[in-house]
Amino acid sequence: MGYLTDLLALYVNYLLHFLAFFWSPGERLFALYLLTAIGFAYVVYKAHAWRRHDDAEDVSSFVSFLVPKRVWSHPSAWLDVRYFFFHKLIGHFLLFGVMAGSSAWAYALVTGGENLAETARIGDLRSGPGAYIIAFGYMVGFFVLSDLIAYTIHYLQHKSPILWEFHKVHHSSEVMHPMSNFREHPIDNLVYLVSLGAWNGIFMGAAAQLLGYLPSMPSVLGVPFLMFLFNVMGYNLRHSHIWLRWPGIWSKVFPSPAHHHVHHSCHPDHIDKNFAFMFPVWDVIFNTYELPEDNRDVRFGVAGMNPEELNSCAKLYLVPFRNVIRRLCKPKKPKRTISPAE
Repeated sequence: MGYLTDLLALYVNYLLHFLAFFWSPGERLFALYLLTAIGFAYVVYKAHAWRRHDDAEDVSSFVSFLVPKRVWSHPSAWLDVRYFFFHKLIGHFLLFGVMAGSSAWAYALVTGGENLAETARIGDLRSGPGAYIIAFGYMVGFFVLSDLIAYTIHYLQHKSPILWEFHKVHHSSEVMHPMSNFREHPIDNLVYLVSLGAWNGIFMGAAAQLLGYLPSMPSVLGVPFLMFLFNVMGYNLRHSHIWLRWPGIWSKVFPSPAHHHVHHSCHPDHIDKNFAFMFPVWDVIFNTYELPEDNRDVRFGVAGMNPEELNSCAKLYLVPFRNVIRRLCKPKKPKRTISPAE
């Protein structure tokens, strides 16, 4: 009974944390991030109106542009809304703390048993220009290398037939809006959280060993500055119908929503492109970068997949397991032997 009581208390705390997702800067759907996305959407809207020489703009026409019927009349859009709550209240709770635990384990391994939570609690007491430069450099190194690891994991999620069955859930949205970001399978989340968490622990442990302390990253509203910047620069348009592409070479340096739209597109030229999250330069380096000037060929979804295969919350959870079992149990074709006469 004591264990069940503790588990219930943990779930209640998690639930309270979850219900604050609009007001927590650490959440992707934080109100400020949504507002800045709406601001970028308005700029795109005005640019479209200017190209059409359309001066008859009003609030209702912008709202229609922001939340069009072609998106919100689609069953896929409402499945994303239902799945957001379903997955957050079940799968995310089961994975709560996995990334932090993975980081703590890797940190202890590198530092010879030091406690990451205790190190973070003590904090960085150093001050002055030199300490700030070190903290800023530490933050840049942390996110640049973490994004390389995330790129690698993401690449494997597409190239491994087993991992793809779980990752395909995220790509099955036929239309997208900010909650589509959370259409992810728990196994997909687990692979990402454990792998990236372990790497982050290794990086932090190596930095602590090298510097003799763990720098505190420059932050805004409690969020590391680079992550905050990533979120306010139209992050929530990455999963949306609104095409926003940074001009020229800047699209290869900073992540634009259009960069991720192409990744979700099932057009033959777009499949297995744009794996990076924060730094598109990894796609440029590894020849997986693709970003057309417009979105005329962008079509969301999985090529060749029957939409009814993943059209409910239960199917999004269970069908990947069924498909993996089928793959593993599928008999291998016998190798053809060549006779001496041949």
